[in-house]
Amino acid sequence: METRPPLPPFSRDTAVQKIRLAEDGWNTRDPARVALAYSEDTHWRNRSEFLSGRQAAQSLLQRKWQRELDYRLIKELWAFEAHRIAVRFAYEWHDDSMNWYRSYGNENWEFNAFGLMIHRHASINDLPITQADRKFHWPLGRRPDEHPGLTELGL
Repeated sequence: METRPPLPPFSRDTAVQKIRLAEDGWNTRDPARVALAYSEDTHWRNRSEFLSGRQAAQSLLQRKWQRELDYRLIKELWAFEAHRIAVRFAYEWHDDSMNWYRSYGNENWEFNAFGLMIHRHASINDLPITQADRKFHWPLGRRPDEHPGLTELGL
């Protein structure tokens, strides 16, 4: 079976590492690549949508990034225990009419022994913002290490 280190049980350091790897993956906006972090039989609740399976997760991500343009995400550790991690996050994006949003949320993750996510429960709220309200200005892709996180940004 494929593995996705770091593997559970998580320490604070490995939980933070796992979160940054997830953030980096999602910031690629590549549904096929991101889906590889999830087990074949992963179960998700994303907003009000419930799905099962890696392929369904990949399809959701493809729809997501067709709608959420110029997507930039920051994730931060909330809590962890053994094979579970809770994160809070915010991301900025715009629609095809150039209306900007900041989406805030929390995710609860559960991993199998191979480091693949088997459960993802995401609660997300969208806040319309102006171009001037944006805080995530790095070039598309990985957030630079020197860019502030959520806490430093007051989010």
